[in-house]
Amino acid sequence: MGEQPIYSARAHVFQIDPATKRNWLPASKHAVTVSFFYDASRSVYRIISVGGTKAIINSTITPNMTFTKTSQKFGQWADSRANTVYGLGFSTEQQLQQFAEQFKEVKEAARLAREKSQERFELANPALNIAAPEELSEDRHSPPLLTVNGPGEEKLFRSKSAEVELTVEKERVKKMLSEGSMCEINLEAELFTLQDSNAKLVEALQEANSSVEQWKKQLAEYQEETDRLRDQVAELEAQLGRPAAIQTGREELSRSLEELEALLSAKDKEIHSLQSKKTDVSELEKEREEAMQRLQDLERRNNELEDQVQSAEKTLASSCEEREQAEGEVRRVIEVLDVKICDLRDLKQSLAKLIDK
Repeated sequence: MGEQPIYSARAHVFQIDPATKRNWLPASKHAVTVSFFYDASRSVYRIISVGGTKAIINSTITPNMTFTKTSQKFGQWADSRANTVYGLGFSTEQQLQQFAEQFKEVKEAARLAREKSQERFELANPALNIAAPEELSEDRHSPPLLTVNGPGEEKLFRSKSAEVELTVEKERVKKMLSEGSMCEINLEAELFTLQDSNAKLVEALQEANSSVEQWKKQLAEYQEETDRLRDQVAELEAQLGRPAAIQTGREELSRSLEELEALLSAKDKEIHSLQSKKTDVSELEKEREEAMQRLQDLERRNNELEDQVQSAEKTLASSCEEREQAEGEVRRVIEVLDVKICDLRDLKQSLAKLIDK
């Protein structure tokens, strides 16, 4: 049965400089996935992180390990097998706290697994019950420290030797940790965090610049549409002989166009201002939302102008229809008058004949 992932988090990975034992060396350019794994076949817990094609963390958790939080977003632990100290930089304090709690739980599980393994080992080998659990080798692949069939003096000697080696190893790790200046570690961790924030800020600024180009195109399209509407209104005014209602609509449209041009000018100034300065991500997001709101207002105003043009067209069509109806009535009246005039002429001729007789 293979290893199963227990918990995963995203963090920047660092390792202590083996030369100076004082500085952190970044093991990853960006935040990577750091996962707790459990190997059921060996009852072993490990922390593994892969960057690209290589493993940048492969640390077996033992009961004597301790995860230390050195700042609000940075934590570390020492691995004597790997002969290094690992550091993790998180984006939030909550993520660091969750990782520390998971480390504590896994450490306790590793301790229980070691005790159970030790009990089974002692039951299977009664001659080894004089050795404490800490005196057993942490690596199951390494040779045992004690011999099963050797004399008692040899077993006691090797047990003490293993204890001395373990004590020396602990002292060496403590010394390595003490030599590393906590202040410098925290400063370097904060530096990498700031560099990551700066990279995010530059990326956000680039996205904002690309969005500005799109906004420029949209504004140009709105301006072209406004010019087209202005030409349509001028044609309608020419056809209607500039009636008062259309003249009022034109004045409103002119004012709207002036407001639109003022907004366009203000937007160009904002674009230049945005390109000339670098603000943080929240300010950029706020300005982008304000610009989107202005664009929506412009679009809504454009729709209102289109509605006004459509209303003017309907008014023109209605006026034309009324004028045609009036002209039809006038023609009918003229036809009736012509008929009556003809009747009067006939009557006049009839009267003239009667007078002659």
